[in-house]
Amino acid sequence: MGRTDQREMGHVAGTSHEAAGETASVPVAVVPSRIEAELIVGMLRSNGVRAVVSADDAGGQEPPLQLGGVRVLVPRSDEASARRLIAEADDIPS
Repeated sequence: MGRTDQREMGHVAGTSHEAAGETASVPVAVVPSRIEAELIVGMLRSNGVRAVVSADDAGGQEPPLQLGGVRVLVPRSDEASARRLIAEADDIPS
């Protein structure tokens, strides 16, 4: 899978945290699994917020390395919208 394909899926290749040309450097969520982070990224993207997953887990091959959590990063310009959307999603009863 190429670098562009990985970005489109929300993965971070290497140390680059780019979301549509702007550096995604602001963590808006830290969750215990890559799956949960991918779900959050999908929700954010479906609402027009650029977001990527950042995890130190060998590209998903070593989940035990996720001890520090999996981060959802957004560009600073999308931070407020991302935090609002995540808060709204947390308020929805399951």
